[in-house]
Amino acid sequence: MNLPTASEPQIKDRGPSEPAILLEGVSVRYRVPAERYGTFKEYMIRRLQGRVNHRDFWALRDVDLRVEHGEVFGVIGRNGAGKSTLLKVVSRVLRPTEGRVRVVGFVAPLLELGAAFHPELTGRENIFLNAALMGHTRREVEERFQDIVRFADLGDFIHAPLRTYSTGMVARLGFAVATAWEPDVLVLDEVLAVGDEAFQRKCHARIGEFRERGATVLLVSHNAHVVRSICQRAAWIDQGEVQFVGEAGQAVERYQGS
Repeated sequence: MNLPTASEPQIKDRGPSEPAILLEGVSVRYRVPAERYGTFKEYMIRRLQGRVNHRDFWALRDVDLRVEHGEVFGVIGRNGAGKSTLLKVVSRVLRPTEGRVRVVGFVAPLLELGAAFHPELTGRENIFLNAALMGHTRREVEERFQDIVRFADLGDFIHAPLRTYSTGMVARLGFAVATAWEPDVLVLDEVLAVGDEAFQRKCHARIGEFRERGATVLLVSHNAHVVRSICQRAAWIDQGEVQFVGEAGQAVERYQGS
């Protein structure tokens, strides 16, 4: 059954049994060219000539998922399985082609490290920029600024342009800003796969603190140990379809066994 092709607005108040995240019959379809083109110019010429054929690609197909409040929920699967598309739908970055998405409260997405950062701005300037895009005022950022810098552990690099940062440094800054204000739902895409061991321990500890205070975490990771150690339940996705939902260790075993 096809459900309305719209995401519902985030809900601030919840009923006693309402989940933090609810996906019902969610599908996402892309229209992609049926053949490859060497350059964008070639593609546009063919398109103006009406000679471009498209095919439908379903990144997600009829996904039903329920994530409870205070749960750390993992999403695993191979590259191209639809994991990141799922997180983008939950974060309102993508609108589903079919189905319904309901999310309770404020969502803090960290889908791509440094996606909202500017390479020519300093770390300090990027903190204010990124926080503003998340809806925080300058006063709110100033109140949390030292905590963000302390967690990111960048030292004097906080005054250097972001283009001088390593990938791990960008990861630390991105995670520090995204988690400086405790969200109702934190969405993480492979963030814990980047950075040194000490930084990963800090991330795990902060996620644990969020869980203890009732926040919900939706996490994509290829690291089986991470999923087993910090997730209560997980979903295995393959070719856009949910193959298994259950205890995190069982989900990892099903995925690895496939």
